[in-house]
Amino acid sequence: MDQNIGVYMCSGCGIGEAIDFDALSSVAEEIGVSRIVSHECLCGSEGAKIVKDDVASGSVNCVVLCACSGRVKSEVFAFDPMQTITERVNLREHVAWCQPAGNEDTQAMAEDYVRMGIIRVQKSTLPTPYQEALEKTLLVVGGGAAGMQAALDAAKAGYSVKLVEKEAELGGQMAKWHKCLPLHPPYHDIEEIQISSTIQDIENLQNIEVFKNSTIQKISGAPGMFDVVLNNGGGTHRVGSIVLAAGWTPYDASKLQHLGFEKFPDVVTNVKVEEMAKVGSLTCPSDGKVPSVVAFVQCAGSRDPEHLQYCSAVCCRVSLKQALYFKEQNEETKVVIFYKDMRTPEQAEEFYKKVQKEGVIFVKTDTSKISVSEGSEMKLSVEAMDELLGEPIQMEVDMLVLATGMQPAVLDDPILNLEYRQGPALPALKYGFPDSHFVCFPYETRRTGIYTAGCVRQPMTCTRSKSDGTGAALKAIQCVELTSQGKAVHPRAGDLSYPSLFIQRCTQCKRCTEECPFGMYNEDIKGTPLPHPTRCRRCAICMGSCPERIISFNNYSIDMIGSMIKSISVPEEYEEKPRIIGLICENDAFPAVDMVGLNKLQYPPWVRFIPLRCLGSINLVWIADALSKGVDGIVLFGCKFGDDYQCHFIQGSELADTRMTKIKETLDRLVLESDRIRLEQISIDDYYRIPQILEEFTSKLEELGPNPYKGF
Repeated sequence: MDQNIGVYMCSGCGIGEAIDFDALSSVAEEIGVSRIVSHECLCGSEGAKIVKDDVASGSVNCVVLCACSGRVKSEVFAFDPMQTITERVNLREHVAWCQPAGNEDTQAMAEDYVRMGIIRVQKSTLPTPYQEALEKTLLVVGGGAAGMQAALDAAKAGYSVKLVEKEAELGGQMAKWHKCLPLHPPYHDIEEIQISSTIQDIENLQNIEVFKNSTIQKISGAPGMFDVVLNNGGGTHRVGSIVLAAGWTPYDASKLQHLGFEKFPDVVTNVKVEEMAKVGSLTCPSDGKVPSVVAFVQCAGSRDPEHLQYCSAVCCRVSLKQALYFKEQNEETKVVIFYKDMRTPEQAEEFYKKVQKEGVIFVKTDTSKISVSEGSEMKLSVEAMDELLGEPIQMEVDMLVLATGMQPAVLDDPILNLEYRQGPALPALKYGFPDSHFVCFPYETRRTGIYTAGCVRQPMTCTRSKSDGTGAALKAIQCVELTSQGKAVHPRAGDLSYPSLFIQRCTQCKRCTEECPFGMYNEDIKGTPLPHPTRCRRCAICMGSCPERIISFNNYSIDMIGSMIKSISVPEEYEEKPRIIGLICENDAFPAVDMVGLNKLQYPPWVRFIPLRCLGSINLVWIADALSKGVDGIVLFGCKFGDDYQCHFIQGSELADTRMTKIKETLDRLVLESDRIRLEQISIDDYYRIPQILEEFTSKLEELGPNPYKGF
């Protein structure tokens, strides 16, 4: 399209007192725009009307708003992205509120931001959404508590659902239980399992198709066009998104020889006790007698570096419930629970008190150090250290119950059998649970359009699993709706762009296919990338990884950011005003810079921040462009990475850190010091660190002296 750029500048909120708007207008005129307007309150009804009228009349189709942060007033300046290119230039938080008013360096900062904003618009084009004939049916894998709830909620919302269950009947683990934890006030009494009505509801709904005794042979495709092949003659089905609710498996108790499992028949697991209670036979396996003394060992293999390192969340409450099974069978039965820490959150605390009143004895000890041996008269001897009394304890018991933990069902079985270049399984955390961004996007996996729910995601109760199923179903619905409109899902929800590849220049280096955190690319036998646009999260990590620079987006490209960098004014060496480029993540670091302004903190006026979709999208050519232009230093602000990563795009910040070695090579080639580049991990609540970091970096650059490329 022919661009008609309108630049609208707001002088409110102290911006007008800090910046010379006549000089700012001159900058816009030099670049060449169609219209320049200044107003004292651009977000007010009068100011907003000016902008909207210009857009409605067609005199302006590209809007550059030079005012406050793009994170506020978004509803006021919401234009159709298919018709209007909009760019927000933050003169308030990033200039007026963090720099001294009327200073020439403050003015220079504002002018550079206006230049960069206009350049960004000039280098953008209107998006052409990726829209094919897409399917909106949901696939739910697993017919337990979470899966059934996901299927029910999606169906009631009007969507067709295909529910796949590997067993002969629905119900999952819940169908094998005797009773469930208290669900109603006063939360004292264990309750009957209510599952038959849920199964009946599923079977009565016309838009739920159930496949029992079925597993998945393979899944290919992408959101809106997943092709699912079922085993056992189940056929091939096309679905739009997937909820994986495959549940959990108990930790392998055969690994707990030190607790007597498989050595003594009367050492059983909590899962076995539940099965025994369901058939009404809580007796010792060795002789079939009703036990008079029963002991529970909590964290049997859990919270143990040699076994499961995490807490399985429900074991304490399950043992309380099962302790009452024995008490209900015979109130004279002595029940002892050996525990590390009793974890009974929320209303379960009331249940804990009830069990105490029933006479169950609790002994605090390091359960990983309990020893079990053969006692007298077919009994078991249990030895432990009572940490509250500070003395050893030894007792004989008839039955010992091991509270083994939960493991995700996907640990040893990929279940979905994805035909992805990156493999058939969902990428997992170190504990085997599917990887997701637990802080911001708990249901998402690293495979777009596939959402986890229930205990396959993390250990949880049956009640929590049902809620989880609802949440995952809503995310799956959101996915098919956004995808059908050509829009991205989380975290750039609504983004209409997608990567365009100039494949003729591809060298088959495979970096894009290897580094994409979401498996967007497959590849042919030569290594040529085969993109699946609806898998894309629009992070642009592939764009940063490509050495040939053949990947771009309509509103984000190598040329765009490079041109913005080149538009910045770089003072001459004699002016002794260093210039710093800040390439920073738009998800955490850029809002953190907003917070600096909101808190009226000041930092050196030499820095110019450029938001990136993800620090992982940084291409090394930008570093070379900046340094060869004479920029003295570059700061890179990305999200925290590692085991507790906070990167919205999983590993973008970590990839940027890895690429620092390549950046060092770039500096060596330019005969420049490596200290001219600094990478920091910044979360939004680290905003207070930013002024200090910039002060320290400025001091370091003063030690190094000006970039020798100034003036060239």
